[in-house]
Amino acid sequence: MSENQDLKELKEEYDTDYQAGQDNINPMGLDIHNPVFIIAAVLILVFVVGTIMVPGPAGAAMGNLRSFFETNFDFAFLVAGNLFVLFCLTLIFLPIGKIRLGGESAKPEFSTLSWFSMLFAAGMGIGLMFWAVAEPVGYYTEWFGTPLNVEGFSPAAERAAMGATMYHWGLHPWAIYGVVALALAFFTYNKGLPLTIRSTFYPLLGERVWGPIGHVIDILAVLATLFGLATSLGFGAQQAAAGLDYLTNGAIEANLATQIGIIIGVTFLALISVMRGIHGGVKILSNINIAMAGVLLLFVILVGGLATFFSYLFTTTTSYAQYIFPLSNPVGREDETFYHGWTIFYWAWWISWSPFVGMFIARVSKGRTVREFLTAVLIIPTVVTVVWMSALGGNGLQQAAEGIGVLGSDGITNADLSLFHMLDNLPLANITAFVAIILVLVFFVTSSDSGSLVIDSITAGGKLDAPQAQRVFWVVIEGLIAAVLLFGGGDDGLTALQNASIATGFPFAVILLLMCVSIVKGLTHERKLLAAQKQA
Repeated sequence: MSENQDLKELKEEYDTDYQAGQDNINPMGLDIHNPVFIIAAVLILVFVVGTIMVPGPAGAAMGNLRSFFETNFDFAFLVAGNLFVLFCLTLIFLPIGKIRLGGESAKPEFSTLSWFSMLFAAGMGIGLMFWAVAEPVGYYTEWFGTPLNVEGFSPAAERAAMGATMYHWGLHPWAIYGVVALALAFFTYNKGLPLTIRSTFYPLLGERVWGPIGHVIDILAVLATLFGLATSLGFGAQQAAAGLDYLTNGAIEANLATQIGIIIGVTFLALISVMRGIHGGVKILSNINIAMAGVLLLFVILVGGLATFFSYLFTTTTSYAQYIFPLSNPVGREDETFYHGWTIFYWAWWISWSPFVGMFIARVSKGRTVREFLTAVLIIPTVVTVVWMSALGGNGLQQAAEGIGVLGSDGITNADLSLFHMLDNLPLANITAFVAIILVLVFFVTSSDSGSLVIDSITAGGKLDAPQAQRVFWVVIEGLIAAVLLFGGGDDGLTALQNASIATGFPFAVILLLMCVSIVKGLTHERKLLAAQKQA
């Protein structure tokens, strides 16, 4: 076969006519990918109505489904998480890491700082605010199980607490996000396929991705994204309300009215942000978030004591290295409470969120090489998280170990307030608590905004320029679901929603493993194509 003929065949391999497999309707100025939009909307409506009518039984049913997956597939979850980390690290060092997302001449759309701020804010910024203190202190005080059954309230428990916390927030979750983000970015920008989950399976399924199989994949992605965002918005409203109650000494009560008011406020701000677009909305808010988080971090480091910070920085780093392999081993585990209640829960949660976070990261990552992309998505966030946990978690852990304040006397009494309990023992507690509340709320705005962009893209068949009215629709729906379930079902309603989101983790774990195969096939094809073009 001649070089020119070889080049022609390589180019034609991914030359598809996506419009032939798409059925669009356009009511009220919307651009809807009919099967995905309609079926997802109906399923969401049925779930919300059913949960409001019988919140207790609905919560129990979803809890049983979640427990079934977490108990019977714990081995699969842990092994899959390990494979994702190894896969991403391998791609960084392979020659295919030089491939640029969008082609050799593609240029990044955003500056490196703005790009990193957006992917970090969307990925887990809000979680780090909530769990940075609660998780390590909780492990140390045996609040809800200890890693590998290490005895609580001991020096060994301090190391285990920091190591296990980093294990849950370090390489593994970002590798999960990285797999989805890389697959979407590559097949969208290099192969010209729509920005939707089904596109990542084109090397495996061919034209069938535009049929029923592709519809099912995208519907699962929409449900997981919307349920995850609405759950976080509901629980986040409870945390913010608890913080306001604590800050104002009860003047603003952490009641239902306050929680729904917070949801309305966050939704309104997200609405403004989404109408301004990525450059005028998410990018600006993400930069503000990172700046405010940096100020809070620097304050805690300096006021909490440089010696304390560097001590826990060393402890966190070495403990992460010490515990990453034992905690990654599913064989012979006896710490069932910790293993299922924390690690398997986290892995299912990260996987269920991966369509949302992965697609948003892909949306803003054109022009980066595969190596640059995975380094930024995998390595840099892990390093930043080590610093963040060493400062906030380290101060909380020190207070618990030395009997200082509420954490020292009572441990974790309310996870919503753990960050505020830690800040309460530092100077300017009212100011830092207020900054923390603002950070929580703005992180939720960016999550809601970026989430609506993702759902909009999926339900519009992967288009990047769907009508603004459609993005507005999804922002409003996210807020409505959270508010309605909170009003009608309270904690039971939100727990049912959370369990439903987590239950999607197992089928998506299988989807992510297949994505890895698809990525290898796609990158290998791209490398051959580039080589053939240079020779032609």
